[in-house]
Amino acid sequence: MTIESTDVREAVHHVAPQADHGDQAKTIVNRIAQLRAWLFLAALIIIFEVWAWIDFSGTFVGSSFNWQSVAVFAVAPLLLAIGQTFVIITGGIDLSMGFIMGLAAVVAAHVTNLAGVYMPFPFAVLVGVMAALMAAAIPGAINGLLISRLNVPPFIGTLGMFGVARGAAFLLAGGTTVPVKNSFFAELGNGRLFGVPYLVLVTIVFAVIMHYILSQTRFGQHNYAIGANAQAARRAGINIKNHLLRLYILSAVCAGLGGALYAARFTAGAAQAGEPLLLDSVAAVVIGGASLFGGSGTIAGTVAGALVIAVIQYGLVFMNVEPFWQFIAVGIVIIISVLIDQAQRRFSGAKQHE
Repeated sequence: MTIESTDVREAVHHVAPQADHGDQAKTIVNRIAQLRAWLFLAALIIIFEVWAWIDFSGTFVGSSFNWQSVAVFAVAPLLLAIGQTFVIITGGIDLSMGFIMGLAAVVAAHVTNLAGVYMPFPFAVLVGVMAALMAAAIPGAINGLLISRLNVPPFIGTLGMFGVARGAAFLLAGGTTVPVKNSFFAELGNGRLFGVPYLVLVTIVFAVIMHYILSQTRFGQHNYAIGANAQAARRAGINIKNHLLRLYILSAVCAGLGGALYAARFTAGAAQAGEPLLLDSVAAVVIGGASLFGGSGTIAGTVAGALVIAVIQYGLVFMNVEPFWQFIAVGIVIIISVLIDQAQRRFSGAKQHE
């Protein structure tokens, strides 16, 4: 009996280190997956800094102008990506955000001009921004009703709203851009406080608020629960229909704020303002660590993902490289990010969807 017990203990002793090695490998993969956006960002900064010194003996990192430009580049994609983060965590997607942003930009321009006739410019800007957010919330609410009440798949429902918002924006704009004649609005879009653009400050505050909502509130926790297992969330008492309705309104409002700030930056509203930014918003979320299968993602990761895209876009312009290389570079980063996510899921034993 003693001999058998000794053999068992020796067997356990030999197996345990293998389990430890497996746990360590899993931990490393998980850590890389969680921090991949920041690792991409660090690698890009190093590459552009070395490239700058080799090409013209200058610095990329040491220029405050470069960082201000990168931050401004990141504002609009990040605002869309913040809303997209909430949606993707639930396992959905919002394809209508680009033209909801354009619709909001046109509404902001028209209302700001109209309100400026009857009230001081600062109040006119406030009215214009609020009108843009409310205009954006309408297609968001329709998206939410289609998906939550009529069980329309998010891809199809928001794709349909993509076309509706696009047509409405162009009709409202008369097929052209709508200039804004308001000096306070122009200052909001192009002014600075201690060298930091107002656009960036507004986006930082908004991102912090959304981070708090996602990580510290019941709404945020329900968001993760639905994405991880909708059936379990329903059994736990979560009203999924009401949550999805609020979720798509929130997503649209994020796009609405992006449209209002776009109009401020360019002192004009354009229906096509967000058209090229939709894929960037999804890319920022994926690069930032969210899974398209749902259940994971953070606002901090999305911020890093948006910065990765902005650094690529501005860095290649800074290095005088043809802009078409931006698409290739962003695409490569997305593919690597997805491969890392797949590796993480395999190590964690998560279900793979084919």
